Amino acid sequence: MQTEDEQIAQIKDWWDRNGKPLLAGGVLALVAVLGWQGWHKYQSNQAQGASTLYQQLLETALDPSGKPDAAKVAELSEKLQSQFGGTHYAQYGRLFVAKVAVEAGKLDDAAVELQAVVDKPADATLGELARQRLARVLAAQDKADAALKLLDAKVDDAFVASREELKGDLLVQLGRSDDAHAAYQKAKDALAEDAAVGGLQMKLDDLAKGDA
Repeated sequence: MQTEDEQIAQIKDWWDRNGKPLLAGGVLALVAVLGWQGWHKYQSNQAQGASTLYQQLLETALDPSGKPDAAKVAELSEKLQSQFGGTHYAQYGRLFVAKVAVEAGKLDDAAVELQAVVDKPADATLGELARQRLARVLAAQDKADAALKLLDAKVDDAFVASREELKGDLLVQLGRSDDAHAAYQKAKDALAEDAAVGGLQMKLDDLAKGDA
């Protein structure tokens, strides 16, 4: 049985490996939205204000210690939600706050932030990113069954591979090796032929060894 610290370390590692690819689509969508011709001046000002607050939020992690100022994070996040709630920037802010919470071992707080994005995502990419991160948090809270249920929702083709690989990880945690193998195989099949599958193949190989 993994300790909570080990589970949190796994979440952080998974986010580092999978967060950027999932986030890329959202960033492109965000750029398209903010660059859309015809936005009213008020909307442009709103976007600029949200962008400034979001940048300040990210900069809280740039102190010499490398650890975010928890009080400052809370203050800026509250401003983002109260002034620009529901915007892309506000939801990216929630993802950042959840990351800070996980690193501090506050899984309940992280779950609250992620659930808020899952409930009303600004776009499909943000919704899926939050959903997969929330599933990891639930798994670290020994709620793998709830995490799997969360992943039963409809998913865009672009996210099938990461969704199925995550399902496989959860099924391994539950001791359901055959189902885990099937999920990993679905993840592999969903990837392009030239995609890197090293880590995924290792998981398949490990399950095969366990069955031998």
